[in-house]
Amino acid sequence: MFDTLANLVPRDNDLPLRAWRLEVWSRVLDGSIYDVLPYQFHEERNGAGEYVPVRDRRPSVRTGLIRTVVDDSISLLFSEGHFPSVECKNEATKEALDAISKDAKLNLAMIDAATRGSVGSVAIAVRFLSSRVFLKVMATTYLTPFWSAEAPDTLDRVVERRKVDGKTLVAAGYDVKDDATQYWFEREWTTTAETWFAPRKVADKEAPRITDADRSTTHGLGFVPIVWVKNLPGGDDIDGEPTFGVEPINTTVEADYLLSQAGRGLKYSADPTLLIKETAATDDGQPMVRSAANAIVVGEKGDAKMLEINGTASEAVLEYVSRLREFALERMHGNRSNADKLSAAQSGRALELMHQALIWLADKLRASYGEGALLDIYRMIVRGSAKFSLTINGQDFGRLADNEPVTLSWPAWFPPTADDRQTLATALATLIKVGSLSRETAVRIIASDYDITDVQAEMLLIDAERKALLAELPAEQTKITSND
Repeated sequence: MFDTLANLVPRDNDLPLRAWRLEVWSRVLDGSIYDVLPYQFHEERNGAGEYVPVRDRRPSVRTGLIRTVVDDSISLLFSEGHFPSVECKNEATKEALDAISKDAKLNLAMIDAATRGSVGSVAIAVRFLSSRVFLKVMATTYLTPFWSAEAPDTLDRVVERRKVDGKTLVAAGYDVKDDATQYWFEREWTTTAETWFAPRKVADKEAPRITDADRSTTHGLGFVPIVWVKNLPGGDDIDGEPTFGVEPINTTVEADYLLSQAGRGLKYSADPTLLIKETAATDDGQPMVRSAANAIVVGEKGDAKMLEINGTASEAVLEYVSRLREFALERMHGNRSNADKLSAAQSGRALELMHQALIWLADKLRASYGEGALLDIYRMIVRGSAKFSLTINGQDFGRLADNEPVTLSWPAWFPPTADDRQTLATALATLIKVGSLSRETAVRIIASDYDITDVQAEMLLIDAERKALLAELPAEQTKITSND
């Protein structure tokens, strides 16, 4: 069924095949894949009175299972309680990156990027404006990356090429006719500039490519200020594998149509059809209105019955849909645990075991969007500070040092319970006592659980409190005795 829906999505032969493929995946993600069908589910007849097959109708019930798995996995990746902290031995660089992360709303940008990128890939543009850092998440449907021949993992340039109509261009401030004429809109990011080109009519094959000097800018960063993210391992040099595949999509479509049919059947059960063996009419010869106030009078051989649908079929449909849901979640590594079966509060480790499949998916996404994209953004910010001085909330950070590596520290998948914290505290105290662990390392371990953003500052506070407590203790008196 998914192939049938995908083939109904218009394809532009002037664009690469991947543009159409990403458009189809995007429609699956936002639920608009059914918009290509012309009829609502309740429309059994078209304007000519012809029967409309179920496959040509949009289902009235939609499970949204694909988006649910995507949102759940991203929540474990970049939500407020799961966003990684930046680590760097250079305290000034760490402080600057922490401030920039909050000022640029980096966690929201990464959630947006991971959501859009679930179809295969996403691009994140890093911009330095007014001594601040801004991030722009871009879908890659109309973007094409070109990689450096000497460093295949480094962008050489990124090209945007898509079709827009005259009305869209006029709204953007271009001097063209305000009509439906199609134009090529083109941009190009290189290691030195962001170049815009004047729109060209699609029909004019010989139109030259003219630079739009008013909109083009030169940044001179020495690198392309775009992070290209491939969603999951696999795919090709441009796009990774989507979070969801064809198999779970087909399963989800099957479930949507079954639930729509089941809902239709329940409505028919609530209003059963009246079958009369002989024509029943009122005294004035008009057809009788069916209600509790009207009696049906039939002949000697006549009969009247209510045609009702057995509820067993609905139960079978719901059971089948439940199985389909399990299959789809298993294929996508979604969350298959049932909250209704939890009898008591569970520890963090128990919750991890219950959500193991979802954690495996989020763990793979960490490699793409965390250790890959997020670290690349931080490195670009550090490199960009050499050309654009950064000022955040009135504090001038100037040029950030790039002589120390930047790393990420990820929190636990699930917040620990009081028992979990007690167990961890006992273990850390034992390790510190026997000399196997330093106090600073112990603070780093519990930093995410207790919202400690600056480990060094926390160590200074601990030392200051210990000294204050020692000062309050009474001085030890030594008694000297004589041997006389």
